[in-house]
Amino acid sequence: MGFRSTYDYVAGKKDWGSYGLPREGTNVPERTAGDAAHRDVPTCTLDDELAQVREHVRAAGWDTCIVVNEQRVVLGRLGRKALTGDTDETVEEAMSPGPSTVRPSIGTDALLERISARNLTGYLVTTPDGRLVGLVRRGDLE
Repeated sequence: MGFRSTYDYVAGKKDWGSYGLPREGTNVPERTAGDAAHRDVPTCTLDDELAQVREHVRAAGWDTCIVVNEQRVVLGRLGRKALTGDTDETVEEAMSPGPSTVRPSIGTDALLERISARNLTGYLVTTPDGRLVGLVRRGDLE
């Protein structure tokens, strides 16, 4: 048939898209969360010193930091309160564990509706196995 290579992806189209892999066709959103995600969102680990994390995040111009493990699986999020304080807490004590996430395949229109309904400033994008893709900011979608 002239195809250079073909794939039999057993998990299906939805799973393929949820990993942010390329899709085509008439039922694919024009722009997805994976396309809009800021991949440079600051990250830290549970072992990092919170004072150093605060300094790094401020220097980078962000007001959030995503707590990940060695495989970049999202464990939690440090928000403005944790990052503007000067307590002696650990990253684990200061973070909000298990933040809500979306998959890279969700369309940006649907994501904006979700963000607006919850009055949020952004949403985390992860793969189905919880690995960080990035953060979509509300202002980038409006």
